Amino acid sequence: MNQRKQLVVVGHGMVGHRFVQAAIERGLTETHDITVLGEEPRPAYDRVALTSFFERGAEALSFLPGGAYDDPRVTLRLRAEVVAISPRQRVITLASGEDLHYDELVLATGAFPFVPPVPGKDLRGVFVYRTIEDLEAIRAASKKAKVGAVIGGGLLGLEAANALHQLGLETHVVELAPRLMAVQIDDGAGSTLNRHIETLGLTVHTGAMTEAVLGKDRVTGLALKDRNPLDVDLVVFSAGIRPRDALGRAADLDIAERGGLLVDEHCRTSDEHIWAIGECAAPGGRMYGLVAPGYAMAEVVVDALLGGRAGAFTGADMSTKLKLLGVDVASFGDAFAADEDALEVVYADAVAGVYKKLVVKELASGGYELLGGILVGDASSYGVLRPLVGSGIELPDNPEELILPASRGGGLELGLPDDAQVCSCNNVTKAEIVAAVSDDATLNDGGPCTDAGCVTAHTLAGSTCGSCKTVVKKIVEDHFAASGKVVDRSLCEHFAMTRQELFEVVAVHGYNRFDDIVEGHGRGRGCDICKPAVASILASLLNHHVLDGANATLQDTNDAYLANLQKNGTYSVVPRIPGGEITPDRLIVIGEVARDFGLYTKITGGQRIDLFGARKEDLPAIWKRLVDAGMESGHAYGKSLRTVKSCVGSTWCRYGVQDSVGMAIELELRYRGLRSPHKLKGGVSGCARECAEARGKDFGVIATEKGWNLYVGGNGGAVPAHAQLLAGDLSREELIRYLDRFLMYYIRTADRLQRTSTWLDEVGGLDRVREVVVDDSLGLGDELEAAMAKHVDSYFDEWQATIDDPVKLARFVSFVNAPDQPEICRLDQIARESGVSALIGGEAVAVFRTYDDELFALSDVDPRGGAAVLSRGIVGTRTVVGEEVPFVASPLFKDHFDLRTGRCLDDTGVAVATYDVRVVDGVVVVGARRETIAS
Repeated sequence: MNQRKQLVVVGHGMVGHRFVQAAIERGLTETHDITVLGEEPRPAYDRVALTSFFERGAEALSFLPGGAYDDPRVTLRLRAEVVAISPRQRVITLASGEDLHYDELVLATGAFPFVPPVPGKDLRGVFVYRTIEDLEAIRAASKKAKVGAVIGGGLLGLEAANALHQLGLETHVVELAPRLMAVQIDDGAGSTLNRHIETLGLTVHTGAMTEAVLGKDRVTGLALKDRNPLDVDLVVFSAGIRPRDALGRAADLDIAERGGLLVDEHCRTSDEHIWAIGECAAPGGRMYGLVAPGYAMAEVVVDALLGGRAGAFTGADMSTKLKLLGVDVASFGDAFAADEDALEVVYADAVAGVYKKLVVKELASGGYELLGGILVGDASSYGVLRPLVGSGIELPDNPEELILPASRGGGLELGLPDDAQVCSCNNVTKAEIVAAVSDDATLNDGGPCTDAGCVTAHTLAGSTCGSCKTVVKKIVEDHFAASGKVVDRSLCEHFAMTRQELFEVVAVHGYNRFDDIVEGHGRGRGCDICKPAVASILASLLNHHVLDGANATLQDTNDAYLANLQKNGTYSVVPRIPGGEITPDRLIVIGEVARDFGLYTKITGGQRIDLFGARKEDLPAIWKRLVDAGMESGHAYGKSLRTVKSCVGSTWCRYGVQDSVGMAIELELRYRGLRSPHKLKGGVSGCARECAEARGKDFGVIATEKGWNLYVGGNGGAVPAHAQLLAGDLSREELIRYLDRFLMYYIRTADRLQRTSTWLDEVGGLDRVREVVVDDSLGLGDELEAAMAKHVDSYFDEWQATIDDPVKLARFVSFVNAPDQPEICRLDQIARESGVSALIGGEAVAVFRTYDDELFALSDVDPRGGAAVLSRGIVGTRTVVGEEVPFVASPLFKDHFDLRTGRCLDDTGVAVATYDVRVVDGVVVVGARRETIAS
């Protein structure tokens, strides 16, 4: 009988955890006992999402909430500091004095934050930004601080700045380099990112050298070379990292010139029984500071220890795509045109805050290949562009078409070769994605995957950062189309028709209930795709209250409570401020409401005021205060008209030629509450200077000497588009007539969640829409205008109507039971296909009632977000291996949880606890908690 080997892993960060996962999954524990030594007081957690700790808490970030692996052959020991390695004896020594023998040793000790040796770096109020403990200390100190500074404007520095900003501190970012993110982006991209960040209220100092942290016992300021000092009372150093290689140095292992344990292509150090992975390792003499290369190293070492054909780590894709302070930033390939034959193609739109650069090289054929690129403000094309690097695909004659907006001639699509790496986080190629959906695949219960979600679950493509999900979906659909399979364009599994077809069905039959629609034209009990779509269609056609009767259970996350859900489970409230015009008295009321309910206030880009942090049970009281002051719902929560932004126009501006404020107010009051396939935004500018940015809206109106120009099909967001001129020099009456027709035509024919810009292209372009709207080529003009007139005549304020209705008010409570009482409520107090929240044993429990009156109870806490919100999700069904599975869709991240088992249907590694629940004499009683083990 072979003796089992002892494998010791030093370090339980993200990479160390990934190594252990891979070892378990691939069978290494069949021959090895694994001991994992973590120096921190908690198991591995998601450092990439560290800033979200303030909203989500430590448990939500944890990769191992239970504190132990399911495999009994793996032992995790926390607060276990290793102080020495004795390679000859194969022994490590802990700080406690304990010695542990190993047959193989894996070092995953990570890196430590670099703090420049400046005077004052050890004062109270100075922190680094690396661990949860660091963030806990920063949060505690922020309660007595007003102004903070982050030294370092790289990836982690901007995350730290975001944290200080979220904690309510006036925030400065101090960066020695001439631009932010100097390692990833160039000067043009840096300027764009700088403008975005300063718009949020942060102050950026680039090209600034920190000379000293000022103060005697604690921080009072920051001295900068050749600049005025900053008055700050909290400082965070985030000036880079250094590999934690001290254990290896003391053990005489080879060290790279710039630090890090020197390893070969199998991640083996100069000692044949010691391996190093992640930030402490230096393959080829280079340290990699991203998590994806560390994951790849972990897989390589598991390969080697299994004794088969070992993989090799020969370098890593250092491409990066992330959202920093709400701004999309991406860098890939040769972003700085280091190749001597490189050429740069740049598109920049300072108004929209977009910068895009492609680095290309001319081929012998006269065409071009892609070497790299940078994207700031709009990184939607990253998923397609990054795999093109090194793919061998020849670019079009005009490479700029790959980055130009569709309205400027862009939007070109190229096919990828089979060996193109689609997912860099998990090293998944196009060929592997195609293989997962090929007829001979056996991944999905013995057969091929049938959709992109299944592909992600089995190949992990798109499961880490998510940036390649759209590309994965397109590869799957293209493969089905090329194989002669019908690409299903159905709304969902419950309705075999598009949204436009469903709209016509509802309109023709005059339906007003989901039950009648699904019984006559669908199957099952619906889901979180079709229910909100039907709810929107009914609201567009009937203009009823979205919380009337059973229709309340159809509403999506925000419509369900007439406010915008935030990641901590609270809501934001936005009263309507038509055209951005508001009286001093109403401003005072908004301020008083924010003060009295402890709300964070922010002026939005749409000239409104957003009130954040409202508890669900406080919403009606907040609305009443606003309504009593003459305000109403701003519909910021709905797929409906949001705002019509305006400049001051001829009333105040010396350049204004028309009353833009008056026109904006008229249009906003006319179209308020108009439900549509996606949100709608408008803008009115009083002259050609375009201060209201009307051409970045779904409809934009720009004044001329003769009247008004009407632009349509613009939007900001992830894929910005400029609106196009539909008609010019219109009178007020013509403008409103054409707008009525345009909006109603869009509402009737657009797909679910389709913006006007993409809809415009799909229905035949601007010329086709002009034919229908202006020329009335289909003879629909009167019908579309009548539909809009019906909407205008039947408008009511949803907040006021809710306040006046005791039945609707009943949903705005935190818990339905007296604290900790298992008899939570009567059965008839839970609407069919909905949930309620109860407080049992100090924990929030979500209790659900299905259409067939079955009851299920789960933990109410979303495991990804940490907020108690599952009870507010849409209840539906999904077909899994031929079985109809009841689920609830989390309002936070749209994960679907099986009501019977608590397991996540989208990620088998995620689950929530279930509870016993029954009905006794018409009363719902919650019983014992049952832990659900994720698979």
